[in-house]
Amino acid sequence: MKDNIFVAKLIEINAIRLNPDNPFTWASGWLSPIYCDNRITLSFPEIRTEICRHFSDLISTHFPGVNSIAGVATGAIAHGVLVAHEMGLPFAYVRSSPKNHGLENLIEGKLHSHSKVVVVEDLISTGKSSLQAVEALRNAGCEVLGMVAIFTYGFEVAKQNFAKHNVPLHTLASYDDLIAQATEQKLITPHQHRTLLEWRKDPGNWKK
Repeated sequence: MKDNIFVAKLIEINAIRLNPDNPFTWASGWLSPIYCDNRITLSFPEIRTEICRHFSDLISTHFPGVNSIAGVATGAIAHGVLVAHEMGLPFAYVRSSPKNHGLENLIEGKLHSHSKVVVVEDLISTGKSSLQAVEALRNAGCEVLGMVAIFTYGFEVAKQNFAKHNVPLHTLASYDDLIAQATEQKLITPHQHRTLLEWRKDPGNWKK
């Protein structure tokens, strides 16, 4: 599944948009020649089903001891539910911060202590928010076996963060897949290709 064909589908439905000449601004303030919104995949049943099936295959292959699925709010809640339903497993999701009313939950749903959990995420950038969810689950007594995600930018800082927190990560598609597919489809010029490669080296300081 982790190949250029899947990336081509993400490009086709505008889940991934490339605009090296007129960069997007992320919430972090970073300028970026790419914008990825995998929630769009939920509106396309064929792609949504394909993501669920391949997530389930990845989890069964790499994390055979799993007995629970957790999604990272909000982007991965729906995909996590679909995977948990497909695999017949309990599901919960992790908020970015506790509710400020009621039970003030950080984890929504019921996961038993010592549950063996795989976390579902839609997008990996630096990995900070994803790994905060992992820490919340561990603090609740769960054993986090690893994480699966739709797409990763492949930042070096993310690789270091996941290694530091001892979280194996498996994704359906990557930034390298994207560049290869965009080049094959002639969606980018040679100059734009170089721009995309330069951006990933130091995205926090990149300027157009």
